[in-house]
Amino acid sequence: MPRGHATIRTMLKYRLIFGPIMIASLLGIFYLDNQLDRIDITGTIWSDLFGGRSYLPSGLLLLASFLVLICLGAGELCNIFKAKNIHADRTIVTVAGVSGCLLMFAMPHTLDAQSAMAIFATLLIGLFILALLKHSWITKRTEGAVGAAAVTMFSLIYLGLMPGFWVTIRRWHSAWVVVAVLLIIKSCDIGAYFTGRAIGKHKLIPWLSPGKTWEGLAGGVLLSGLVAGSLAWLSNHFGVAGVYRLEEGTRIFHPGNYDVLRSVGAGLLMGAVGQFGDLTASLFKRDAQIKDSGNAIPGFGGILDVIDSPVVVAPVAYWLLKWGTQWL
Repeated sequence: MPRGHATIRTMLKYRLIFGPIMIASLLGIFYLDNQLDRIDITGTIWSDLFGGRSYLPSGLLLLASFLVLICLGAGELCNIFKAKNIHADRTIVTVAGVSGCLLMFAMPHTLDAQSAMAIFATLLIGLFILALLKHSWITKRTEGAVGAAAVTMFSLIYLGLMPGFWVTIRRWHSAWVVVAVLLIIKSCDIGAYFTGRAIGKHKLIPWLSPGKTWEGLAGGVLLSGLVAGSLAWLSNHFGVAGVYRLEEGTRIFHPGNYDVLRSVGAGLLMGAVGQFGDLTASLFKRDAQIKDSGNAIPGFGGILDVIDSPVVVAPVAYWLLKWGTQWL
């Protein structure tokens, strides 16, 4: 058997093993996260901690999970930078990613736009100064100062703010909305892979990702649209996904009434953007001349290899949901 076929079979074996494990773990996290929304904390120390609320902020468990992923992904991102001889301090990269995600989660929804921008700019400047202090002023060196500052800003955006859109979505939507969007995104990867292997002939971007084809892209995007429409119909039927609204100081859950056709359109868009996210990660890795960002997950590569498309789709999903609860 040719070595290439053996490698593919090994990869598929690991994916069949670890894929279901990851799915089960994620579903467990989202189930528990959704259960936290139902806890009444009135009269407890938690109520005092969260400003007298009778409920916990939505997405605490999801936030904790993302913070763990950011800490793990920070090491992989540093390896990519170091492969390009760009100095990357793992501590600073981790702090930048965690800070950005926490900012997206903790920003008060009642805050005016100017104050929100001022808080973001303050964080940006603080991280910028911290990076330069650690890289140059403490060690008294000038070489690599620009790279150190740029790495910090990139980490804030790619590891912090972009994943942070997921916890921002979760603040006002049930956990199952987040699950649905993730399924839509990942269904594109699955559809693209199997369609490309079955009928793929025309290379999408040969110089960047030789294995991807236009046929695979079309199959993946179409599957995302079908999955989005199906999930919208199922949610309307069972009432499991929806939004939270504050009514007289109380958070009330409203099951979503998702327009199926619009959901199909949203799924097509998110599937296409997800593939762009995957290609962006490929661009970074090819520039660093590495195949995978890491080996944390056998058969899948590193943490960044798994979250490459969800990270880029997150802002798009946020605005689709922000502009109208009829959109999934």
